[in-house]
This record gives sequence, structure tokens and C-alpha cells, in this order.
Amino acid sequence: MVRRKKEKKKRPAWGIPKMIVLLATLEGWRFMIQPVEGGMLCGRLDIPINTDPQDARAAAAVMVVELARDVHDTDVEVTWDPPPEPWSWTAQITLATRNETPSSATGG
Repeated sequence: MVRRKKEKKKRPAWGIPKMIVLLATLEGWRFMIQPVEGGMLCGRLDIPINTDPQDARAAAAVMVVELARDVHDTDVEVTWDPPPEPWSWTAQITLATRNETPSSATGG
């Protein structure tokens, strides 16, 4: 029997996320991520339906941070806006600023 060579699956060419919307629905916690380049990535958070909204926002933020790190090798920060509705939250996603202190070895 001849075996086929396994091909590596390419990761989707998602852009760096710039915004996330989190919705509490009867079926569970849903999200929509909008990359800088446009388009939208939608899905469901893998958390229980009865999760506290603050914990759901934290889980969504961790998901976005890990997505940016894994796919784009960059760090981002998630800042939640005040909720317009009690079941809907929006967050802005920005590139994280690195506060690197100059070391004495580099003359800084």
C-alpha cells in the first residue's frame, strides 16, 4: 500500500484583530472578531452558558490575545467599552506597548 504524504494545513490568513463583540445568547456566549483588513471571524466561546459576564469577557480577551500571539507573533491589549446593552459587549484591540527598560549592557 502506498501512503500519501501528509500535507500541512495552512492557517487562515486572518489579519490582526482590531475589535471584538461578545454576545450572551440563549445558546451560549458568541463572539465576532473583526481584523484590521476587514472581514469577520465568528464563533462560540467554549464556556458554560451561565458564566458570569465578567468571566466571559476575560475568556474572550484571552482568546484574542492568544490568537494574535499564535497567528501573528504579536501581543495585543483588549479594552472593553461600556456595554450598550446588558447582553452585548464591545472591545477595542490594540497592539501592546512594550515597556522594555534599557539594560546596562546596551549602554542605555
